[in-house]
Amino acid sequence: MAIANKNIIFVAGLGGIGFDTSREIVKSGPKNLVILDRIENPAAIAELKALNPKVTVTFYPYDVTVSVAETTKLLKTIFDKLKTVDLLINGAGILDDYQIERTIAVNFTGTVNTTTAIMSFWDKRKGGPGGVIANICSVTGFNAIYQVPVYSASKAAALSFTNSLARLAPITGVTAYSINPGITKTTLVHKFNSWLDVEPRVAELLLEHPTQTSLQCAQNFVKAIEANQNGAIWKLDLGSLEAIEWTKHWDSHI
Repeated sequence: MAIANKNIIFVAGLGGIGFDTSREIVKSGPKNLVILDRIENPAAIAELKALNPKVTVTFYPYDVTVSVAETTKLLKTIFDKLKTVDLLINGAGILDDYQIERTIAVNFTGTVNTTTAIMSFWDKRKGGPGGVIANICSVTGFNAIYQVPVYSASKAAALSFTNSLARLAPITGVTAYSINPGITKTTLVHKFNSWLDVEPRVAELLLEHPTQTSLQCAQNFVKAIEANQNGAIWKLDLGSLEAIEWTKHWDSHI
């Protein structure tokens, strides 16, 4: 069991897909769910606590754009309290191609920095116990929504990073897999800006095609967590869960 009686940190666990996933995780009975998010939402935390009183749900304010040193400090507080953490979910994301630097900072650099920080506690080369990382990437990491090239590229970068983490597991003791949702009905996709206004109606056009609910996505997310498969590239689209086979076009041979 990858959730029951485990200690889980969920970065951005109060967002659209994030909050529904937090609900599903709490139902599965972890020991602790620690939510790190930019904006505190006491009502949401209270709801999670009420869903399963046996689970300890705690919240810490966290902006993924802070330095690795800042993140390490926050993680030290959490590790001092819990002693062990089994799973880190990196879920922060924004969709706004007007905000180029922030998109890259949140969607890619934030994932890299949070992962780098937790390695201080998990890396088996430092005597750590290892751990599991689930990175929320996107189907746009497979094929871009070309009208939002900055967002799509940031998610492709996060996916590439995650694939490398999985290959490094024999060295670090830390396994990793990616969660790649398709278009999911959340506030994120209701209205957003295309790069240089190349398509002002991009959100509207996307929503003319079949989508999934955040609950469908969350339920499949939990299935992927339970599968706990190092290197898996999970596609969560239209209410289904599918492991993607990555096509190799080049190999470093090292």
